[in-house]
Amino acid sequence: MPEDHEKCDRFIAALTPLCPPPGTVRTVRWAAAEEALGTALPTDYKRLVETYGGGVFAGTIWLLEPDCPDPMYDLVAQTAERDEILADLWAAGEKKPGEIEEGGVRLVPWGYVEGAGHFLYWLVRPGAEPEEWTIVLNEGRGPLWEAHPASCSQFLLDVVAGTSTSYYFADIDDMVDPEDRYRFMPTSRFPA
Repeated sequence: MPEDHEKCDRFIAALTPLCPPPGTVRTVRWAAAEEALGTALPTDYKRLVETYGGGVFAGTIWLLEPDCPDPMYDLVAQTAERDEILADLWAAGEKKPGEIEEGGVRLVPWGYVEGAGHFLYWLVRPGAEPEEWTIVLNEGRGPLWEAHPASCSQFLLDVVAGTSTSYYFADIDDMVDPEDRYRFMPTSRFPA
């Protein structure tokens, strides 16, 4: 585990000069959030939220956080909502990704892509430690999914730095306003 902590610290340390954090963030009740979700959360995600809080990176990726006053960006509220939405889509015949067909696998959203409606999830497999979870992106207006064996901070760093292998973030400069490219805007600064 110490190697995992060093890795997440390395990605966050590389992200902060590119996208400076706001300085003050809300205190998160991690035990309550994990109890509500029924699972532990990755240390990388916790450190990211403790550094930035919830908000939007590069004008496009919203980092969900527990206890956010706006349910659209609250980790626990979005987990419940996305569970319902995905269950309805799959009941209506949309094909599930093969990885989700395995017994006991669930998706927990951690991010939302502004405008496009894509959701970023952790693929939570039974017996897998949170640091081992894969990130999966589900396109917002279609059935396509893509997997990324990365942590939240690594995924965000790759997007902000313009080195992402994601089809959906291949050319970040065409997606975001140049003024927003290296900006993090906390949820607390948006009007409720």
